[in-house]
Amino acid sequence: MTSSDIISETLPASMTNKLSVPGDFYKMAFQFQQIMMIYESAIKQIETKLDILNKESSVNRTRNPISTVKSRIKSPESIAKKLEKKGLPVNFDSMMENLNDIAGVRVICPYISDIYSVRDMLLKQPDLTLIRQNDYIDKPKESGYRSLHLVMEIPVYLSKTEHNVRVEIQLRTIAMDFWASLEHQLRYKNSAKVPDSVRRELFRVAETIAMTDREMEEIAIELQALD
Repeated sequence: MTSSDIISETLPASMTNKLSVPGDFYKMAFQFQQIMMIYESAIKQIETKLDILNKESSVNRTRNPISTVKSRIKSPESIAKKLEKKGLPVNFDSMMENLNDIAGVRVICPYISDIYSVRDMLLKQPDLTLIRQNDYIDKPKESGYRSLHLVMEIPVYLSKTEHNVRVEIQLRTIAMDFWASLEHQLRYKNSAKVPDSVRRELFRVAETIAMTDREMEEIAIELQALD
């Protein structure tokens, strides 16, 4: 693999078409590294908050509302494709101003009520600001996808600067995550158009999973009442 191949894989073509001068490349690569470090720091802060809130439930001898926390940073290629799809300039300023999901945190909860409990706890954090909420549990997507999406802003303090960083937080149950993960694989790993019959079947399975979520929570409530 040549150095040009590495550059092409690291930064999208739209970000590398002016890198004929080595100094320009070093400057752009360093700037990108700095920006990603800021987003990674924002994710760490969100993860720490979630861990503390979950541990608080354990200490208080209540049920843990969080099962698993996952995180990711969008790749340069995904960032460039999304900006191009939106018809926006492909550069660092445009990326930071227009994209809310460069940094993503996924919170997997045992039950639907836990999703809203975690949401409410996050909203009480004084350094977190809610920018947007999309409730795909109350109003699922046409595909059957269910999840609660929050875009939250959190300050990241460096040695000399402060940055308000947006992080997309997706909250879903274990069952919702199972369906969404498999549906994502089917859509993105299959280049052929998904037939309507398969779409209907995926929707039917999503409805079944949603019903299972509700029934499992009802069982949990009954068992808690016996304690």
